[in-house]
Amino acid sequence: MNKTILVTGGALRIGSEIVTSFAKMGWDIILHYRNSSEEAKKIKKNLEDLYETEIFLVQGDLNVDEDVQNLIDIVNKNYKNLDALVNNASAFYNTEIGNLTNANWDDLVGNNLKAPLFLINGLKDILMSASGSVINITDVNIDMGSPNYSIYTAAKGGLAAITKSLAKELAPNITVNAVAPGAILEPPGVTWDDDKIKEVIKNIPLNRMGNEKDIANAVRFLVCAKYITGQTIRVDGGKSLQ
Repeated sequence: MNKTILVTGGALRIGSEIVTSFAKMGWDIILHYRNSSEEAKKIKKNLEDLYETEIFLVQGDLNVDEDVQNLIDIVNKNYKNLDALVNNASAFYNTEIGNLTNANWDDLVGNNLKAPLFLINGLKDILMSASGSVINITDVNIDMGSPNYSIYTAAKGGLAAITKSLAKELAPNITVNAVAPGAILEPPGVTWDDDKIKEVIKNIPLNRMGNEKDIANAVRFLVCAKYITGQTIRVDGGKSLQ
């Protein structure tokens, strides 16, 4: 029987690369998406044609409590064991002080902190039965500060904190770790010119941006590394050394 992984936000960008990585390993995948229905269907068809994998699609808005619970219920109903949960889905945008709204707070904290925590809460039993792994996708900027992104970094910082707390609480049955991406992709809907890329990489010791495979490789490593828990791997080309 194949192992099973749930990847939230799995239809695009980093999420789709994580899904592809585990499909190549022959894992079955529960692919959650919010709006990217066509992309989700395409990746399902392509990967099922290429690899020994079954991909189960689930749509939902992780800032809606009912959708989070629906995802939990579907997974618990259809799977007896869950070998890995990757909390990858994220909301990311500028929230400048002086212009903050309650809606900003609810959206950014809901997607980046509340939903991952409640998914772990609701899927704990089937993760435990598989001696499974949880991987939370955080951000290197939570340690360095990020002007104009106070709510986002607060939410991701909270996710890093619960990674450590739950690593202790859920041991020895479930490992809980995090991957903190650095400069991997431009923000959604944004294309950087050469000058912007040079500005971004000037403080990166490896002198380049990363890519989605760098994150997927770190996730795969942590899922397979059963004597590591409560840790964060910074995939940032050395940026956090500055």
